[in-house]
Amino acid sequence: MAGRTESYEIIRCYRGGGRSEGLHDLIGEEPLLIRIDGRPYATIMRTPGEETFHAAGFCLSEGIVDDLNDLASVGFCKDMDANVVEIRLAPERHKKAEDILEKKNLISLSSCGICGREVIDERMCSLEILSGDIRINADRAVGLVDGLREMQELHHSTWGSHAAMILDPLLKPISVSEDVGRHNALDKAIGRLFMTARLADACVCVLSSRISYEMVIKTNRAHIPMILSASRPTALAVKLGRTLNMTLACTAKDKELLIFSAEERIEI
Repeated sequence: MAGRTESYEIIRCYRGGGRSEGLHDLIGEEPLLIRIDGRPYATIMRTPGEETFHAAGFCLSEGIVDDLNDLASVGFCKDMDANVVEIRLAPERHKKAEDILEKKNLISLSSCGICGREVIDERMCSLEILSGDIRINADRAVGLVDGLREMQELHHSTWGSHAAMILDPLLKPISVSEDVGRHNALDKAIGRLFMTARLADACVCVLSSRISYEMVIKTNRAHIPMILSASRPTALAVKLGRTLNMTLACTAKDKELLIFSAEERIEI
């Protein structure tokens, strides 16, 4: 937890009058610089921790790498600054990724979203229509979303984090990450599996946040066919999910489950 939270003095006001003073934990937020082959590629505001997983997952979702062998090395800079990750691509991969590396300001989806219809169309080229024979009972799906809340250690102490959980075909959690940014949490969770060669086991992604277009892209790049969430998807996310045969569903009041695409993976 070191570096992930900071305590601050606050004043708590009560309804009807009265106040008290005390300490409150706030989630940490610091910049992470990702350098690729010696050149700065992106600076991401994130919660400290899991830096190498974060950087690897980010590169996968950006389309810079497709396979673990595309990474020659991933680590901190020579000064061991935890806010700087150095990535070296395999020479042949660098050649393939040159166009992406040159367009970094256009296609980075880590924090500020997407800009322009042409970027959306360009990103589609790196995505795949997913099959995936995973099947989940609707009640179990609701339970998975509820279960993520119980695993959010940072959220319980700060009420300021997002989380992403990835499960295997037996619906066993194999990667869970939290971060101040919802994109970052997903990149970290995916990156851990990517760097440990376990991404092929990933079948379901559970999010504490809304399902946005960017989150669908990141999950598709990891070949995960199902996203469950505690919040509604955007219209563009649903359109993309239907195009790519990805199951998008979220919980609603009274333990309801709303299914927006590829409903055949949800057993009702």
